[in-house]
Amino acid sequence: MNQPNQPNSATDEKWQLRLYVAGQTPKSVTAFANLKKLCEEHLQGQYHIEIVDLLQHPELAKQDQILAIPTLVRRLPPPLRQIIGDLSNREKVLVGLDLRPLDEE
Repeated sequence: MNQPNQPNSATDEKWQLRLYVAGQTPKSVTAFANLKKLCEEHLQGQYHIEIVDLLQHPELAKQDQILAIPTLVRRLPPPLRQIIGDLSNREKVLVGLDLRPLDEE
């Protein structure tokens, strides 16, 4: 009975997610795969993922104050949130994005 949670305050607007990576490293590929899976389960059709490769665009790291990679930035809905790592800890990512599962306790 693991039903996806609907975005709480942004039901009509797409979630804007930006994933900062440095090339096609195994960690970067894993982070994208984990993010895509979570989005499909919890935000079906209500999200946009932008991949920013800092090897190609290092100047963009300043914009979101990126200190480590991979880093996921939730730009919309507010508030801005960041999650660092390969996003393999589902619970940490769900809480970080404010997408807590409905079947908690």
